[in-house]
Amino acid sequence: MADKPKYRTRKGEIATNVLGVCSQDMQFIYVLPGWEGSAADGRVLRDAIRRTNGLCVPNGHYYLVDGGYTNCKGFLASYRGQRYHLNQWEDGNPPRNPQDFFNMKHSSARNVIERCFGAIKNRWAILRSPSFYPIKTQNRIILACCLLHNFIRREMPNDNTDMHPENESGSGDEEDIMDVDGSIRSIEVSEGWTTFRNHLALEMYNEWREHRRAS
Repeated sequence: MADKPKYRTRKGEIATNVLGVCSQDMQFIYVLPGWEGSAADGRVLRDAIRRTNGLCVPNGHYYLVDGGYTNCKGFLASYRGQRYHLNQWEDGNPPRNPQDFFNMKHSSARNVIERCFGAIKNRWAILRSPSFYPIKTQNRIILACCLLHNFIRREMPNDNTDMHPENESGSGDEEDIMDVDGSIRSIEVSEGWTTFRNHLALEMYNEWREHRRAS
């Protein structure tokens, strides 16, 4: 396979890159499979928001994304260089500053996407083992599993497949273009969005400290 090197991840594995977006009730609302495993997360996201009928982020709203993505309008990323995985705050290690506290809350909220992927991998073994199907077929399998997952979540609210998730982990030069429907169509760092995150982190941290003092 001539394209095999493109699908090799940083860990040396052959894989496809799957961009997934989910709601708080653990249903996928957007899935883009098919990019090579070596593709950068930001490149895949940029493709997703520019596609016809692609990922829609209405102006004034945002999704939580991990540190592998750019912190920009519509996508609120965690702080790099700070703790992020939830177990790092255990055993009497409370947040030390606004950025640290923000990452803790960010990780807790974004954990839902890890649970979503863990649930479909636990339910369907075909997603856990090497596949020898053509890429187009593999992409359809991934989409089918995500659609079935959503159906099960809606029809079987007590399903507990997500109780045993897989191990959790954790810039462009385009103009900030807004589509006619008011959705974000570009990824660009802005001072305003950075300030928004800093103010949000400080507000959350101060509120938490006041609560601790009152307890």
